[in-house]
Amino acid sequence: AIENEALMLEMADVVKQSGAQILRGGAYKPRTSPYSFQGLEEEGLHYLAEAKKRTGLCTISEVTSIAAIQAAKGVIDIIQIGARNMQNFELLKAAGKSGIPVLLKRGMSATIDEWLNAAEYIMAEGNENVILCERGIRTFEKYTRNTLDLSVVPIIKERTHLPIIIDPSHATGDWKLVEAMSLAAIAAGADGLIIEVHACPECAWSDGAQSLKPAKFASLIEKGRAIAQVVGRSL
Repeated sequence: AIENEALMLEMADVVKQSGAQILRGGAYKPRTSPYSFQGLEEEGLHYLAEAKKRTGLCTISEVTSIAAIQAAKGVIDIIQIGARNMQNFELLKAAGKSGIPVLLKRGMSATIDEWLNAAEYIMAEGNENVILCERGIRTFEKYTRNTLDLSVVPIIKERTHLPIIIDPSHATGDWKLVEAMSLAAIAAGADGLIIEVHACPECAWSDGAQSLKPAKFASLIEKGRAIAQVVGRSL
């Protein structure tokens, strides 16, 4: 979540130095509880824009309504359709008509076919710049927040031309598991990772338990480069 401008700019500098290419910040935060922090909305988008000016990183943020898509246009580079909105068909159509590249997260209980059909809703409106994101699916298992389905990477590669990235932070909900799942995703052939980073996870306004501290993130990136080299990839 984008908490304030100073922290956003600090984290942008940190992740850029470690090798990140895209900066994600949550301006609109759909939360399970209506009493949880819901995001800074348009103010947060402008903090992301400032971070881009400072670092040159591309930017991405989730949108939860057609109005949010309009607010994001011309301000950030990529819009994210979150898991809860994967089958919000009017939102998908609006994202397609916007012309803005879209990161589409897999729904919590969605099959691969349902996910791909959601992507088709966007592309049918003329926007073929779609990135798929696996963020774990809901199963009976309680040891992790969700069950990360890494088998989708080769399946998506076989069935589509779309890039696929992995979100080990939301999938596991536990920072201690993020590194292992990130390295496995690289080995599996994923095109990218979304990894949450926070200077003080204990004080984060949302998702602190799954956030890496900057030094741990830098270490993960170095290990990721090593894994990529082993399997004949670059990172």
